[in-house]
Amino acid sequence: MRKGFGSKYGLEQCPITMDFTDYADGSLWDELIRDGLPRPELGGFARFLDQLTEADLRSRQEAAEVAIKAMGITFTVYQEGTNIDRAWPFDLLPRVISAQEWAATSIGLVQRLRALNHFIEDVYGDQKIVSDRIFPAELLRDSANFRPECVGIKPPLNVWAHICGSDLVRDADGTLYVLEDNLRVPSGVSYMLENRLVTKRVFPELFRNLDILPVDGYPQQLHALLASLSPRPGTEPTIVVLTPGVFNSAYFEHALLAQQMGVELAEGSDLEVGDDDTVYLRTIAGLERVDVIYRRIDDLFLDPEAFHPESSLGVAGLMRAWRNGRVAIANAPGAGVADDKAVYAFVPEMIRYYLGEEPIIANVPTYLCCRADDRRFVLEHLAELVVKPANESGGYGVFVGPHASASEVDDCRRRVNADPRNYVAQPVLRLSTAPTLTPVGQPGPVCAPRHVDLRPFVLQGEHSYVTAGGLTRVALREGSLVVNSSQGGGSKDTWILDPTV
Repeated sequence: MRKGFGSKYGLEQCPITMDFTDYADGSLWDELIRDGLPRPELGGFARFLDQLTEADLRSRQEAAEVAIKAMGITFTVYQEGTNIDRAWPFDLLPRVISAQEWAATSIGLVQRLRALNHFIEDVYGDQKIVSDRIFPAELLRDSANFRPECVGIKPPLNVWAHICGSDLVRDADGTLYVLEDNLRVPSGVSYMLENRLVTKRVFPELFRNLDILPVDGYPQQLHALLASLSPRPGTEPTIVVLTPGVFNSAYFEHALLAQQMGVELAEGSDLEVGDDDTVYLRTIAGLERVDVIYRRIDDLFLDPEAFHPESSLGVAGLMRAWRNGRVAIANAPGAGVADDKAVYAFVPEMIRYYLGEEPIIANVPTYLCCRADDRRFVLEHLAELVVKPANESGGYGVFVGPHASASEVDDCRRRVNADPRNYVAQPVLRLSTAPTLTPVGQPGPVCAPRHVDLRPFVLQGEHSYVTAGGLTRVALREGSLVVNSSQGGGSKDTWILDPTV
């Protein structure tokens, strides 16, 4: 059996100079290759790749980059006090997952979000999980995202986190783990949608010949979820996406989702709360009642009456309107109490406590630096661990022991000792890889293994919904574990593929 990407077509009929037997040393799990050959369950995609030359791949990658620029797909990087818009970094070789594996993964993701919502409801209510000594009282007391203003509130359907982006990683033995849960204002779904559009342009024949599960139904699913939260059932609800504005790094996503759902994109200045505790949208025809707000603003900037008094991003009186049931907000204020890497360590126990079930997807083993024994172990093994701030996002502030200098180790030690509640530590996972196109002119193979993670998106309302795959992020630099686009990472389309086709 031939073991390389071969071709009888293309520029000078030159095959891709990559032999699967030399692709990787076999110590890591690769999403496509096993023992020098394509995984049998993903054979349809591998057979297609076997017909491409290097020239084919290069020309299709170039077409993808042209399409990204033409479609205006950008992300924002904050650098030296300025906002820089850059074209979305994209690798045309998709990450492929079998439909059978994804079916089980989806059930595990729904299970996890159900438990998290029970936890949020509980901590703003009776706090039984604390009184039953399953969750430490001191972790809740010192939580940066616990909002006393939310105590006693009952949101529609008793759901606080309606949209969750849980980051999944696979270790060297193939085990899939949840690395973290993003419950405040999870981002990235627009890039999942746009990656699919771009990939369809450059690989149209594959979408005709393979059974690739679609992702384009997400905006309709999100709209249906938001509409179900309306305080005026039976009436066509007015829904708005509340954005901080054009300078926010995720503004592209805010605008895209509003457009695809057919709802208004609004900033705080476009809304007001009346004396009747009702939220209104300012329009050229006058004030229009708002029923549901999909907010993309952090809690502390939502309402200057309740939180930061100087915030100009939110709407004065919004918390009052929400508390009185006059408007629904997704994700609900206060949901971020579960978006905490220290809280993350207890999710398996939450699943057992609230659902009476065993977790379907495992957590990464996690050390809590607020515990004396854990902290002692972490400080003695910094060179072997990843240390993370409990409430940062985007990969900022993460310390990776094996790649750290002596001064970085000392700085991490100082930060952990100064504020142990704010840090957790985990072992360095040997993240799975996927074939990725290497830069033009770089010595070596055309495609090389690069580390990946995956952010699927889960919706919970009357019903649950999981995207068919999600946003695969890829570390474009050899050996790097950093997948965040703001720090040199890129992305791939994610295909959930029926292997029987």
